[in-house]
Amino acid sequence: MSKVDELKSKGNAALQAENFSEAVKFYTEAIDLDPSNHILYSNRSAAFAKTGEFQSSLKDAEQTIKLKSDWPKGYSRKGAALELLEKYDDAVLTYQEGLKLDPNNEQLKDALKNCKDNLSTGFNLGGGRDGNPFADPKLLAALAMNPKTRDLIADKEVQTLLKGLQKNPNDIAKLLGHPKASQLLSAMFSGMGGGMGEAFASAMDGDDEPLPSKAESTNFEPTKPKVIDPLESLTESQKKAVHEKELGNDAYKKKDFERALIHYEKAIELDPINITYFTNKAAVYFEQNEMEKCIQICENAIEIGRENKADYKLIAKAYLRIGNSYYKLKDLKKAVKYYDHSLSEHRNPEVLKKKQQLEKEIKEQLLRDQLDPVEAEKQKNLGNEAYKKGDFPLAMKHYNESALRNPADAKLFRNRAACLAKLMEFPSALKDCEESIKIDSTFVKAYVQKGAILTVLKEPTKAMAAYAKAIELDPTCSEAIEGYRQCAVESSQNPEEIRQKAMQDPEVQKILADPAMRMILEQMQTDRHAVQDHLKNPEVKAKIQKLIESGLIQVR
Repeated sequence: MSKVDELKSKGNAALQAENFSEAVKFYTEAIDLDPSNHILYSNRSAAFAKTGEFQSSLKDAEQTIKLKSDWPKGYSRKGAALELLEKYDDAVLTYQEGLKLDPNNEQLKDALKNCKDNLSTGFNLGGGRDGNPFADPKLLAALAMNPKTRDLIADKEVQTLLKGLQKNPNDIAKLLGHPKASQLLSAMFSGMGGGMGEAFASAMDGDDEPLPSKAESTNFEPTKPKVIDPLESLTESQKKAVHEKELGNDAYKKKDFERALIHYEKAIELDPINITYFTNKAAVYFEQNEMEKCIQICENAIEIGRENKADYKLIAKAYLRIGNSYYKLKDLKKAVKYYDHSLSEHRNPEVLKKKQQLEKEIKEQLLRDQLDPVEAEKQKNLGNEAYKKGDFPLAMKHYNESALRNPADAKLFRNRAACLAKLMEFPSALKDCEESIKIDSTFVKAYVQKGAILTVLKEPTKAMAAYAKAIELDPTCSEAIEGYRQCAVESSQNPEEIRQKAMQDPEVQKILADPAMRMILEQMQTDRHAVQDHLKNPEVKAKIQKLIESGLIQVR
């Protein structure tokens, strides 16, 4: 990705997150690098409109047209900026210029119609007819289509209050006192400050789509029926698109996918900037196992969504659907990549969980692919030969390869521990001993190796515990017996030092403070049979083992 594209993406993300000043900053930096890019000026025009810098928005829109005079979007930008400046006559002319280039452009046609309506009624974006914001049809329409406020707008009590305020705005105290209406009021005034031309365009992006299959998700719910209320004022084209989408959803749920496709395609023709219709169409291809088409449609949706500032959650859905498609294609790495993209747009806990499960699946698959017991044994034998020759680095190379091919071989980890000890890598060697014991808790040589390493690390009491376990498993093991004897001699030379060191250990202190353990320790001195009974308790056995390792108890 070039620096310009990177800055543009950051600007788009900031715009979607409603960080409008930051969006202006990123677009400006991109324009400095590429002053001939008309899209950058168009995007910055939208950002300026959001910050209330309407004159700057107009200037950027004019530059957009200057750079690409055959692009209808530039005329939409300029017309919107002129409306924000209350220059409705100029806005009408601008929209008409754009329609000369593209007579079928629904966005320009709708904008022209709305602008003429405003012009004929004396309407202004700063406060509706006669300065009354509650008489602002554009603002109310945007709120009616906003998922966060449309339920409130549909409430009959709120509708009654609003109708009264349209006649007499001085009765606003009634709205403030209504428990459901304070949220609505806040949304109304925040919308008024953001430039209604852009707010209305954003409101066109619906957030409902057909129910995905179980293969895609387990947490989606069917779309709730939309409440039709008298304040909603979609354009005729958009109303038809919504109707087509609903017909498509109905066909989708009945698994009549061909009919669903027809309706979604009609919805796209009627409202080509609403990416919900694209992702719905992609859902059909997903069900038909046409993953390449599904991916392509979602990529188109993302591109259109970026250009028209679609809700980041809708873009996240498009990325998620691409990820699901790659999962069905068994391209797990690409699936994870697109789940990451989805999470960067909207951090959905279910998508995060899905991604984590997939990463675990990839790791397990990698391990399965590497398993080869025959090759593992061959590599271990080569490692043993190199070890006997004193070529420890070469031995490590073979042992490492063997561990990848068969990670359940206790002997291998013990052998590698011995090799690591020769290379003076004692912590890693100790870790391999623990792994060997974990795989086979009766492997005597692993305990002996652990005891030898602990002896080198000047941990004689812990080494004694390892040797003691080896002797318990094999009373005739001469290496364990001799190792234990040497450690005992070393430990007996400084008993007080060993005791003081052990008493500094919080875990030892806790064990010795336990009345039950004190009783058991007293019994150990007089009744060995009682001790054996206590050792059957895993918790007691672990505590005694800790005291043995600390040097407070010696096994004879």
